[in-house]
Amino acid sequence: MKFESQKVAMPYFIFALILFAGQIVFGLIMGLQYVAGDFLTEYIPFNVARMVHTNLLIVWLLFGFMGASFYLVPEECDTELYSPLLAKITFWVFAAAGVATILGYLLVPYSALADLTFNELLPTMGREFLEQPTITKIGIVIVCLAFIFNIGMTILKGKKTVINMVLVTGLIGLAVFFLFAFYNPSNLALDKYFWWWTVHLWVEGVWELILGAILAFVLIKVTGVDREVIEKWLYVIIAMALISGLIGMGHHYFWIGPGTYWLWLGSIFSAIEPLPFFMMVVFAFRMVAERKHQHGNKIATTWALGTAVMAFLGAGVWGFIHTLAPVNYYTHGSQITAAHGHLAFFGAYAMIVLAIISYTMPIMRGRPQGNSIAAQKIERFAFWTMCISMLGITLALTAAGAWQVALQRLPESGEALGFMAVQDKLAPVFWLRQIFGVVFLLGLIAYFCSFFVGETEEEASDLEGLTPESAR
Repeated sequence: MKFESQKVAMPYFIFALILFAGQIVFGLIMGLQYVAGDFLTEYIPFNVARMVHTNLLIVWLLFGFMGASFYLVPEECDTELYSPLLAKITFWVFAAAGVATILGYLLVPYSALADLTFNELLPTMGREFLEQPTITKIGIVIVCLAFIFNIGMTILKGKKTVINMVLVTGLIGLAVFFLFAFYNPSNLALDKYFWWWTVHLWVEGVWELILGAILAFVLIKVTGVDREVIEKWLYVIIAMALISGLIGMGHHYFWIGPGTYWLWLGSIFSAIEPLPFFMMVVFAFRMVAERKHQHGNKIATTWALGTAVMAFLGAGVWGFIHTLAPVNYYTHGSQITAAHGHLAFFGAYAMIVLAIISYTMPIMRGRPQGNSIAAQKIERFAFWTMCISMLGITLALTAAGAWQVALQRLPESGEALGFMAVQDKLAPVFWLRQIFGVVFLLGLIAYFCSFFVGETEEEASDLEGLTPESAR
């Protein structure tokens, strides 16, 4: 590890993984409630389980992004972090706010939670993914400002690299677009119009810049490829991502009331959105093929390549499947949407966080060439288990969505089945999805276990001979 202040990333990564495990547990609870409606509903109703599941997703990814930034920015800038103390305070404030909010969802009825947190003073609650009480949203803004200030000051006093510039641009965009969470107009169409300025412009806009920067950093470290080559690829990828993502937001405007020109803009630019993800696949594999050294942390390389492939499949292919207006007319809001969401979030964002953790955590624990061979074997098992099971979940939900459309939306009105009747027929597919979900959890447990497997005596003696330069 190059700088002592990089260690502040460790608690962010650890807490992110804990929240990730919680997200999966609540996803399994929801999955069982799909097929056994009475399961825990007295204690955790479906709407509460869903709020916890989606909010944990957002929060653990933010913790992952923050940890990644605190690690890579000092190394890229070739200087210590501006304020490690501020980073530690930011962690505890964000962790406390996140835990308190989740406990609020679980222990207090949502309407009572709104009264308890004085939501009437600035109403922002009740919207999907943005269910957090207003006081929590204000806390998130304060945390983001402190975080970006810390990162920005570090960049100002150190070297300015393309990776840092792309990363901080994405982080600033993340903070700016979250401000639309405070705008809650009474008109439902207007509400949905601007709601996507947070939800879409995060995941199909500025988060892609964060993804690209972290992926580029990991590839530089594990391949030794010239920085100039990777930076040229990064420029092209983020330009395509922003151009397609910003206007491609129109695919959310198809059926909420804006002008029909969004049918064309949304369809055309959404069709372009898979291109930067395909470029990311080519970029990652080409960098590994041209690598100048064999890094000991081979599993980190696997995660980097896997991120590019799974992001292309989830955000690119599955996004395109139902994004064109003539198709979306039938598939909008079906289980096909859920299939795309699961694979896209896991492939693009969960996997890049797991990749940076896989690369950096061994270094922060004194293992500069990665975990032991035995640990990497366990982590490789975890990688394939999680990827295959997530593909299984996605295929199951895709089949459920196609079946749902066929039964509920394609037949003439007199022949179409009602929503609940369709759900009953989809139960076997939901059981299959649940099985894959359990397998995914087993993969995540294996990922956790890999960090507790030490080196053999032979590996330990080899590590003692490493110089600080070779470790980097």
